[in-house]
Amino acid sequence: MNHTAVERKSDLELVVTRTFNAPAHLVFEAWSNPELFKEWWVPKSAGLTLLSCDMDVRTGGTYRLVFRHPAADLPMAFFGTYQEVTPPQRLVWTNEESDQGAVTTVTFEENAGTTRVTLHERYPTRAALDEAIAGSAEALPEQFAQLDAMLAARS
Repeated sequence: MNHTAVERKSDLELVVTRTFNAPAHLVFEAWSNPELFKEWWVPKSAGLTLLSCDMDVRTGGTYRLVFRHPAADLPMAFFGTYQEVTPPQRLVWTNEESDQGAVTTVTFEENAGTTRVTLHERYPTRAALDEAIAGSAEALPEQFAQLDAMLAARS
């Protein structure tokens, strides 16, 4: 079983890494195809429902994810712009739902049929990173385990 490493690299940076037993083009597709992305992105333990997933995965394209949490009255939207899309090596996007959103870079490095994924988030302030670590960052190991299971089922 592959381990997901979550590390705070500085006051502004979070880095998450994991190796997947699949070639880079399949792992990249799981991040860039909305139908596949919906299968693994939401951590099952969070109780969230993904209401919509719109992804135009190209440089300059946009994304919008809308979630509902059972304890919340209103849906939550997360959205931004793809700054760089280089299949199957790199994705860079902005998180624009607030002025405290990170710039997220995901790289896909293939080696002998496995792919090391590195997710790097750079936040505008230390407080924004603190909040992210307390919230969504804790879900990343579960999300990556769900991605691992989906990739195993597809290969």
